[in-house]
Amino acid sequence: MKNAPNGVGIKEQPPEPNPDEQAKQSLSKIKNKIIVMSGKGGVGKSSVSVNLAISMAEKGFDVGLMDVDIHGPDIPRMLGLTGMMAANANKKLDPMRFSDRLTAVSIESLMTNKDDAVIWRGPMKHGAIRQFVGDVEWGNLDYLIIDSPPGTGDEPLTVAQLIPDARAIIVTTPQEVALADVRKSINFCKTVKIEILGLVENMSSYICPHCGEAVDLFGSGGGERTALLAGLKLLGRIPFDPNIVKCGDAGISYQEQYADAPATRVFGEIASQISCAT
Repeated sequence: MKNAPNGVGIKEQPPEPNPDEQAKQSLSKIKNKIIVMSGKGGVGKSSVSVNLAISMAEKGFDVGLMDVDIHGPDIPRMLGLTGMMAANANKKLDPMRFSDRLTAVSIESLMTNKDDAVIWRGPMKHGAIRQFVGDVEWGNLDYLIIDSPPGTGDEPLTVAQLIPDARAIIVTTPQEVALADVRKSINFCKTVKIEILGLVENMSSYICPHCGEAVDLFGSGGGERTALLAGLKLLGRIPFDPNIVKCGDAGISYQEQYADAPATRVFGEIASQISCAT
């Protein structure tokens, strides 16, 4: 307590919490951090992030899903999460809850109008992602899965700086154009010293529902060749299934609706490989 010139006591205000220290404290409670990346858009990276998170939670792990795609957040809609995040008694934000073992955070869960454009430059995006880490009550997690926008810009670079022990999964499709961009993501990870757990080839083939024949819509073998040349592991090939898109649009779990589908089996296999490698 300090005395003012007129003798009246003035209560000292507690110092503002250090954002970097808050982020470190939150991260110390999270065992494994995985950033899901892609070299280009349109490869189904967010679908992989969502379904991987659901699969890990179904295996009994406590999972957080952090959407750092500031300009195009899709995670809340794909999980069917509505409303906004609210502050708790600790003055931290409670993440949105999908299930007992899966919670999620996204910039969309802080917006009153979900269709508003977020027009931010790099420093503001860095600050928002730091808040997603330090100002959210994640609690004790086995896995934090980070859905990053395509490319090697502000958001993945911020994750690399804030979460130096994060490891990466890179999503691609089989065609050569996508694979050329994946090689840039691989080089990005090497430059910023992010360990790569492996590659996931999405939309690998289409299984005809009538005859059961596999049709390679976007070519074949590209993911395996790229992984081999880069000395990386191919974690799995996810077949193209229109129902993944339908479930994502409807905000329901594909794996719950189509438990026996080939893609559900592959998501489970990828989750098992990750749990064994971490």
